Amino acid sequence: MNRSRVVPTIFLLALLLLPAWLQAADLVDRATFADAATMEVTFSAPVDKTRATNEANYTVYEENDPDIKLQLLSASVDSDGRTVLLTFAQPLNTTKTHVVSMQGSAGAEGLSFKVSKSYLGSLFSILIAALLINNFVFTKYLGLCVFFGTSKRKATAKGMGVVFTIVMVVSASMSWLFFKFILIPFNLSFLQIVVFIGLVSLTVQAVDTILRKVNPVLFNSFGVYLVLVIANCIIIAVPLVMSSLNYNYFETFMLALGAGGGFLLALYLMSSVRERLEIAKIPPTFKGLPIAFLVAGQFAMAFLGFSGLQLF
Repeated sequence: MNRSRVVPTIFLLALLLLPAWLQAADLVDRATFADAATMEVTFSAPVDKTRATNEANYTVYEENDPDIKLQLLSASVDSDGRTVLLTFAQPLNTTKTHVVSMQGSAGAEGLSFKVSKSYLGSLFSILIAALLINNFVFTKYLGLCVFFGTSKRKATAKGMGVVFTIVMVVSASMSWLFFKFILIPFNLSFLQIVVFIGLVSLTVQAVDTILRKVNPVLFNSFGVYLVLVIANCIIIAVPLVMSSLNYNYFETFMLALGAGGGFLLALYLMSSVRERLEIAKIPPTFKGLPIAFLVAGQFAMAFLGFSGLQLF
């Protein structure tokens, strides 16, 4: 095609599609979750109050489950005439994208739009969930071997926590690349556990070599537990969660960072208590691991208080 005709053709197509695009874009200014059971939809112009407050005009469902319609309890219009509050009978899963369809008036087309968290809010929610709400040590009881073995001293606990987080982020990033660009395209998903363990082993070996040269004291304090990181449940759990939930790279990164940070937090809290326990009067039968298990159980009960926490 002649170059002189390309630009006019594109311009003509843009003019033809612009009215429809503007109509779809300008109808809804903002659609968010006001709370766990309420959606707040702001339109660009005042709405017909009779139509907007009729619950029968709405159809709402999660994007992944279009067959399951959510029960709308009430619909109300704010004083500005542009904001509609949709209240549901049951709490919504605000981590999922929801689709809202509104019936049009006689002879008019309906309106359909999506309601979801902001993407940055979703990423931060993944981080907080892995760090506190679903802490892999205190709520899922994973990685306990390394946890009890390296939580006797604060210095060792902090060092292991930092190393563990680095290994977690690097191995999860490589696992995502292999999973998305090798395992899925070649239908090799059944090999994911083997591949993930191999990538973790490679990362731990690299950290082992670097740490041996850079900080021999910290390396010696880890002892055999640095090698045990290879088969640590948390290290393997993060790539498996990533693959099952089909996370993109940024979501995988936040999950790995949150899981590593949660392990560091658990180690530091435990080491702070265990240093005090050494000078406390404890019955001989409870010294060592028995009292450590009791303290870990109390931390686990305390972390249950974060259940249901939502910041975004």
